[in-house]
Amino acid sequence: MESAIRWLLELALDQIQSRTQARTATIVGSILQDLFGASLPRLLRVWARREDFLDEQLNQIFDQLLLEYQISEDQANLLTAWILEAVFPPDKIRRTVIDFLTDRNIQVIDTIFRERTSGTYWVVANLFGVRNALTRLRSYCLDEREVSNSRIDELVKALNLRYRLREWLLTLSLQNLPVATVRQLRSSLKESVRSYIRTHGPDLLKGISTSVNWESLATQLINRLQTSKAVSNSLEPVSMELALILERYLERDLENLVAQIIPILDIDQVIIERVNATTPADLEIAIQTIVRNELQAIVNLGGILGFAIGLMQGAILFFR
Repeated sequence: MESAIRWLLELALDQIQSRTQARTATIVGSILQDLFGASLPRLLRVWARREDFLDEQLNQIFDQLLLEYQISEDQANLLTAWILEAVFPPDKIRRTVIDFLTDRNIQVIDTIFRERTSGTYWVVANLFGVRNALTRLRSYCLDEREVSNSRIDELVKALNLRYRLREWLLTLSLQNLPVATVRQLRSSLKESVRSYIRTHGPDLLKGISTSVNWESLATQLINRLQTSKAVSNSLEPVSMELALILERYLERDLENLVAQIIPILDIDQVIIERVNATTPADLEIAIQTIVRNELQAIVNLGGILGFAIGLMQGAILFFR
């Protein structure tokens, strides 16, 4: 019985693959589109209101990924080169100095040096001041562009900023921060993610839903399932369970089915007529033959009907 059920399941899979794959892909694609485009956004709005939404997942990401993450040497070299060559090249530093050294900023710096320094620095600040030096530096950066860039590049090399920046990046890690700061960062990260999902999550899912070819995705999923070892391996336990269901069903309902089928087929009247037509001499042998044949027919018929009905019920339960 188990082998027969497994054969029926394999036949059903072959039929789906050969005849109704396109229709199945269309149905599954529609279900997936409705799930991601309508149902899941509504559920996301409800879930995002909970205080513990994604709490465990975000804690795991923070502790196992962000907290333990550390830049490698190759990444530090690339990041250092990008910072010094693209983000802060000499010309960018020169223009930043010019923008910073406005007349007001120069005046503020000069005043602070005059009022808040003491000792030798007070003498230098009040006798010479820093205003003239800063003004001349700004004029030099404005008038001597190429020379200023060269001097800044020489200064970066002389101070060995590339090496210092690289070493700082290698030691950069959240584990070096105080525990209170790490906890605050974790809490801030969770709140930011929840706020973003609460505000933009449903619209993001709807946008993804409209941009995905769900029918093509469903076709790929069906093809993957048809060739999956998990589906093939599941046929045997499913067949075994269905066989157990059929056996229990037959044990419980076979007697009632046979009792209902016998009056319909009028088998008892046939037996009576044959007995009356038989001579007394042959009655004993005839009765033995008839009883043996008819009862065997009843048993076979009941088994066939029970097996067929059980197969149909098992197939209905499986495909549901």
